[in-house]
Amino acid sequence: MTIYDIAKACDVSIATVSRVLNGSTKVSPKTREKVLSAMNEQNYTPNPFARGLGLNSMKMIGILCTDVSDAYFAKAVSLVERDLRKRGLDVILSCTGNELSHKKKYLQLLLSKHVDAIILIGSPFREEMDNSHLEEAAKKLPIITINGLIERPNIYSIICDEKDGVRRSVELLAKEGHKSILYLYDSLTYSGKQKLEGYHLAVETYGLDKNPALVQRIPRTLTAADLIAAENITQQLIENKIPFSAIIASEDLLAIGAQKALTAFGKNKRKHIPVIGCNNSVLAECSTPSLTSMDNRLDVLCPAAVETLTKILTGDVDLIPSKTIFPPLLIARDSYQPRKE
Repeated sequence: MTIYDIAKACDVSIATVSRVLNGSTKVSPKTREKVLSAMNEQNYTPNPFARGLGLNSMKMIGILCTDVSDAYFAKAVSLVERDLRKRGLDVILSCTGNELSHKKKYLQLLLSKHVDAIILIGSPFREEMDNSHLEEAAKKLPIITINGLIERPNIYSIICDEKDGVRRSVELLAKEGHKSILYLYDSLTYSGKQKLEGYHLAVETYGLDKNPALVQRIPRTLTAADLIAAENITQQLIENKIPFSAIIASEDLLAIGAQKALTAFGKNKRKHIPVIGCNNSVLAECSTPSLTSMDNRLDVLCPAAVETLTKILTGDVDLIPSKTIFPPLLIARDSYQPRKE
């Protein structure tokens, strides 16, 4: 039995069952008796968290991440774990890799550990065809996704509007006269697709060059090989005389690889080419020149995810949206300074 079953049997909302579990005074005596009676008949035993947040019981949150060697994911894990710890919540972290079978395995492992909720880091947990395993898990406990949209009951997505972020980056360049903008990307996760869609939308809107050679996908390895591949592809385009006057990349590492190709070609052989990355990682600050980058707001997304989770677990779910969207920010550095209007 799950909280969903109890709610269905009593013809009430999940929020009402949650309030009964937490002793809320917002439930009428008649409804409270109805819910408690159904729990008794069905031998329903709520988890320790739901029985009372004021108890000194174990409060455990599961976190799933594909790979903490990725700087973006590692930062997200760190921010989430810090905020959970401040609220007296402990963490079980599982690194799944990208294989679906491994994602399912570690999801079941967390469920077997009776965690009170699960947080998914990043968009790789949204599968292209079938997310039924997450839907089934969400019948037992709440799931929060950070920068990955999964629209299923009891799954709450906290995301950055990266599609609009890339669209606005292309828009800035287009308004400065750039007609041929090279786009480098490395994956087609939800996040990757959103960024790519933003690029194509702006290209269409502003009538920019649609040469297929200006959109280059680089196999994702999360190693220095990604940087080298981006450098090599950019160098090949230069050598093949494919015209482009600006570069946008879906990851900072790819943008830095492109910058290396521009530098290798020779500072005096071509005019300055604006370069924009994504994620606003520490790499953006360390590169030479320092990299202008789209910040997808982990410092905002992660606390928002923990705040949403806290409200859910305390039964305060009436006004919690299933999807919360934050705008990105463009952090300007040496590689590109937008003109002031």
